[in-house]
Amino acid sequence: MTVTRIAIAGIGKIARDQHIPHIAANPAFEFVAGITRGGRVDVAVPCFRTIAEMLAAGTRVDAVAICTPPIGRAALIADAFAGGLDVLLEKPPAATLSEAERFAAMARDAGRLLYMTWHSREAAAVEPARAWLKDKTITRVEVDWLENVRQWHPGQDWVWEPGIGVFDPGINALSVITRILPWPLTLTASKLDFPANKPAPIAARLALASPDGVPVAAHFNWDQLGTQTWEIRVDTDHGKLVLTHGASRMAVDGQPVEVGDEAEYAALYRHFAQLIEARQSDVDLAPFRLVADAYLLGQRHEVGPFAE
Repeated sequence: MTVTRIAIAGIGKIARDQHIPHIAANPAFEFVAGITRGGRVDVAVPCFRTIAEMLAAGTRVDAVAICTPPIGRAALIADAFAGGLDVLLEKPPAATLSEAERFAAMARDAGRLLYMTWHSREAAAVEPARAWLKDKTITRVEVDWLENVRQWHPGQDWVWEPGIGVFDPGINALSVITRILPWPLTLTASKLDFPANKPAPIAARLALASPDGVPVAAHFNWDQLGTQTWEIRVDTDHGKLVLTHGASRMAVDGQPVEVGDEAEYAALYRHFAQLIEARQSDVDLAPFRLVADAYLLGQRHEVGPFAE
């Protein structure tokens, strides 16, 4: 088996919680370097300030997982491809849609592969749900993605940069429904709640539809102080499909369906290893386009200031 030597750019919470342990657990990868602006963090590998510095030091590396905040990623990706590295890109893929649309061509031009990840698509119930829905007539879809930002991003200012906010978790829901539904979605209306002291929304209500007008309603809230919910409900002519726990569990008409228990990031790195073996990219911007559309059609409503 070929082992891919991988560096991580951006040693923050998601890298520590998910990427580093799942790289360690997958024999197809070896974690060999970190890239941080400070140039040093408490990980058991050499750390550098830039990709160029890492390569100039003679570090033997094949790929890089980019886990930095989205602003500034284009330069990182360009440096990675110029250095002959494959790229795994954490979501959201970029600061803007026009920037993200360039990345696949950059990979092709460099002869490298790009894996634009959507970790929620790797939840255990996503592919079983997609298969179950394939031959059903869908009549309505409802999404509730309600969580507490204080728990998942404590003290992280970057999550309130313009264009992020509640769409940091909300794009996870969009990545699931754009995978499991058998047709493309069009956004028809968007209502966005902006805290008085933040430049990004804390809640959103989206109306979407299939080409034939099947309604899809999505509610995202990042200020959920009670029970946190990550649920998708799909009404069909053969019963009601419900995904819960971030699409890791599935039921049909209230009866649980066995889907396995592989963790999202374990599946993500398994898929990355398969892409490397096949020398094939995986790029899908559908969830990001819907976020961009939500801002274009968004009716802005100011709410009280956000407090940690």
